[in-house]
Amino acid sequence: MGDENNKNSVSSETARISVEVNNLPNFLQSIRLKYVKLGYHYLISNAMYLFLVPVLGLLCVHVMTISVDDLIQLLDKLKFNLVTVILCSALVVFLGTLYFMTRPRKVYLVDFSCYKPKPDVMCSKEVFMERSKQAGVFTEENLAFQKKILERSGLGQKTYFPEALLRVPAEPNMAEARKEAEMVMFGAIDELLAKTGVKAKDIGILVVNCSLFNPTPSLSAMIVNHYKLRGNVMSYNLGGMGCSAGLISIDLAKQLLQVNPNSYALVVSMENITLNWYFGNNRSMLVSNCIFRMGGAAILLSNRSSDRRRSKYQLIHTVRTHKGADDRSYGCVFQEEDEKKEIGVALSKDLMAVAGEALKTNITTLGPLVLPMSEQLLFFMTLVARKIFKMKIKPYIPDFKLAFEHFCIHAGGRAVLDELEKNLELSQWHMEPSRMTLYRFGNTSSSSLWYELAYTEAKGRIKKGDRTWQIAFGSGFKCNSAVWRALKTINPAKEKNPWMDEVHEFPVEVPRMVTINDS
Repeated sequence: MGDENNKNSVSSETARISVEVNNLPNFLQSIRLKYVKLGYHYLISNAMYLFLVPVLGLLCVHVMTISVDDLIQLLDKLKFNLVTVILCSALVVFLGTLYFMTRPRKVYLVDFSCYKPKPDVMCSKEVFMERSKQAGVFTEENLAFQKKILERSGLGQKTYFPEALLRVPAEPNMAEARKEAEMVMFGAIDELLAKTGVKAKDIGILVVNCSLFNPTPSLSAMIVNHYKLRGNVMSYNLGGMGCSAGLISIDLAKQLLQVNPNSYALVVSMENITLNWYFGNNRSMLVSNCIFRMGGAAILLSNRSSDRRRSKYQLIHTVRTHKGADDRSYGCVFQEEDEKKEIGVALSKDLMAVAGEALKTNITTLGPLVLPMSEQLLFFMTLVARKIFKMKIKPYIPDFKLAFEHFCIHAGGRAVLDELEKNLELSQWHMEPSRMTLYRFGNTSSSSLWYELAYTEAKGRIKKGDRTWQIAFGSGFKCNSAVWRALKTINPAKEKNPWMDEVHEFPVEVPRMVTINDS
């Protein structure tokens, strides 16, 4: 009877979580006008450059039509009016200088790499459950709860776990956490430098993000020391910013590249599991144990015009949304101690509703920057009719598939991907990189977007001119987007990434539930 009650308790708890997770609001059905205005503000802010280019082009075309006789006549007329000549010349020089000094520098993604751990730290679901039992801290009810989460998680049998947590007994300590960080970061950076041929001394900007492991000296200092980066390198270490921190790092690097000409920026995104596995029995903190896995990525950005020919992508837009002013949003993902003083990350029941609001705001701001004019007009006319004239008409849902060829959505969990697929009306093909990344590598936090892009490349899908939308969300609560345009067709035969030796095995069918065998 006791076992039956325990099973009913676990089933009801799992059902509750399932309802909460699937309760992502339809964020395209409720749009606030101020976020649309913000998107158009971004667009108009760059309109000066869009206007000056055709004007300068027309002037050049007109100058080319002037003959030698016309120039002689013009000189005859101006030689008695030296002041006018000087003023006009000064104005032309000033306008030209203003344009070239204030225009945004183009930011290129030269290449990127994702860390693939060795097979000896591979962690199947059965191994995970066995180590959880051997830890001796989880109740039978909570072991059953974790099993239920894992069976429905969408994770496969070949994800990776830190060596320290695979040992019996587990050894979560600072030395092992540093070892994991060094293995992931240096593994990704070594491969990136080998692929690009860039020397460590050439890197002028370094941005590292890791949410839950922030030692002293910092992770960025570890990299500076290991690779002997130059003394004037601008290094930044972002902590506590959640799964969306990877795109925050990209945006920060972009801003720094705007004011530092002829520079390389190295961005490293990772999460550290060793010291952040929760050894307690608070169920809101146990979910992260089940889905987070080891991984990391290194990205090399450049603003050098000479790097354009060899770069893979150009960064077109970054849009950041922060809902932290709202208390509910701020507290929905919260690191704290449980009643027994065990530290863990608690996920609130409001998480999916908060995520939906953040996604809605981010997408509404991004829309005017990327959607075709036809979609913008339909969307804007419907919005005005509903918000200004209070007309009871069905809201128009823009088709983002007209703006992007590829989608890299943070692989935070299966249910979230399901809801985004439905809300954005995406196909299984569009969702494949995210689902396969979750299946093969698990939730690697901020680096998951890069495993997804690597999958797209390995499948030979990236063609010159293709646009890719990366979107991630995380604690705070934040939702961030980056838009990339492919500068060349990616030939998978020439690529080196974690998918290449097994990409022929994907995609695979991921059942809604996979039973875990008891050991």
